[in-house]
Amino acid sequence: MAAPEDYEAVLCVKPAVHVYRLPPRASNRGYRAAEWQLERPAWSGRLRLTARGSTAFIRLEDRASGELFAQAPVEQFPGSAVESVTDSSRYFVIRIEDENGRRAFIGVGFVDRGDAFDFNVALQDHFKWVKQQSELAKQAENPDQGPKLDLGFKEGQTIKLNIANMKKKEGATGNTRPRPAGPGGLSLLPPPPGGKSSSAAFPSGEQPSSSLSAPVQLPGTPITDSLLSWPQPAAAPAAPATDAWGDFTKASGSASNQTQANAGWVQF
Repeated sequence: MAAPEDYEAVLCVKPAVHVYRLPPRASNRGYRAAEWQLERPAWSGRLRLTARGSTAFIRLEDRASGELFAQAPVEQFPGSAVESVTDSSRYFVIRIEDENGRRAFIGVGFVDRGDAFDFNVALQDHFKWVKQQSELAKQAENPDQGPKLDLGFKEGQTIKLNIANMKKKEGATGNTRPRPAGPGGLSLLPPPPGGKSSSAAFPSGEQPSSSLSAPVQLPGTPITDSLLSWPQPAAAPAAPATDAWGDFTKASGSASNQTQANAGWVQF
């Protein structure tokens, strides 16, 4: 199996870049693109950013033939191999290197500002990946030195369990009673709390009359009011007819009787 260093990955390709000669650097303040004679670039072509292993390569190639003009190996970013100018985000200073190891600094400018942003982000992502791979390799070599997950209790550390709520929930589930089954296997709802039962109350020692026979239901017959023999309330006894003149007649009769009884007495 080939090593990762044997594969070359293309990170970014930009079709239009310009190369500029750098004037002598007067101080260590940084490079300024305004001093490069931007209207007269020294070379124009395309830029291809590739990576082999942990090293990135900035390749300046001809647009038509793909012939290599210059190449800049980048082993660290940000670093001395690629620097941004102080007065623009479209221009960079890169350090090119030939096959003999000779180095020189040139200016590179992108026509589009978005291309310059993509170039910068591609370099950042590559070296972020390199850093992650390095950390994973160190952890694989020394697994004991990596951070360990400690789930034990520290000295003096306590936890609190609310057992009362657990018991209450268990008691609530244990007190559930099955619903009474009605005729035909239907489940009837229990009466509401505090409500009166629908069944009639009988005095102690008395039993309900057996004259009310339980309704007979045939298999498959739906339950209707015709099947349920509901007990009908007994008719209240009729009140005796009263005569509006009865009391008056009685009173008159009693007065005449008293007159007849007193007829034998002498009136003084």
